[in-house]
Amino acid sequence: MTTPIRTEKRGAIFEVTIDRPKANAIDAATSRIMGDIFASFRDDPELRVAILTSTGDKFFCPGWDLKAAAAGEAPDSDYGVGGFGGLQQLPGLNKPVICAVNGLAFGGGFEIMISCDIIIAAEHATFSLPEIRSGTVADAATIKLPRRIPYHVAMELLFTGRVMDTTEAKHWGLINEIVPAAELMARARALATQLADGPPLVFAAIKEIDRETSHIPVHVAFDMVTKRKLATVDKLYSSQDQLEGAKAFAEKRKPTWQGK
Repeated sequence: MTTPIRTEKRGAIFEVTIDRPKANAIDAATSRIMGDIFASFRDDPELRVAILTSTGDKFFCPGWDLKAAAAGEAPDSDYGVGGFGGLQQLPGLNKPVICAVNGLAFGGGFEIMISCDIIIAAEHATFSLPEIRSGTVADAATIKLPRRIPYHVAMELLFTGRVMDTTEAKHWGLINEIVPAAELMARARALATQLADGPPLVFAAIKEIDRETSHIPVHVAFDMVTKRKLATVDKLYSSQDQLEGAKAFAEKRKPTWQGK
């Protein structure tokens, strides 16, 4: 049987590819598979960074599979441990995830994209939240997008469902880089290689600090970090890697990270 999600391990890099012709839309069953896949990535100590992309050159992901919806799948179906697309609500995902956007990222596909940490887009990619046209809410985007780009821009996208191109998306900081389509995966893999060679405990601390402090006052956030109230921070400050980083700097050599 064919699987809607393909995976490949390249050393410490984990590639996840949505492969559901024709448009790479996601139904509940596919979402549950994605949640299990990203949970396995989270829990595998040998894997340091993931790349999420799709097959083809037209669609990254248009979101929820409307054919499944027409067949009776409800918007509040069981999407699995990570929520829709496997990433949005996955607890404890403290490793970097790169999104390589190879085409249209609409609706839920847009929301999966912004659940990643770094976004690289092919020049022809486009972005939209068209849920308004069908009388529903882009719930994850409504929560996240006004925190990522200027409020008025986010509200316009949510209210109108208009399409944004890569130039504008880069202007507003929605994506990190624009590359020719033929270079998309090479660039994503080069960046993943750089991150895989970095300090995993620091990446974990960065992600948990951001996740746990984005909604609280700054002085409370500082207290959580400096008093080691976050598990990843406490582990980092007590780690061999923390000492290795200082030694390597003093000895003017490249550090050897062990993740412990």
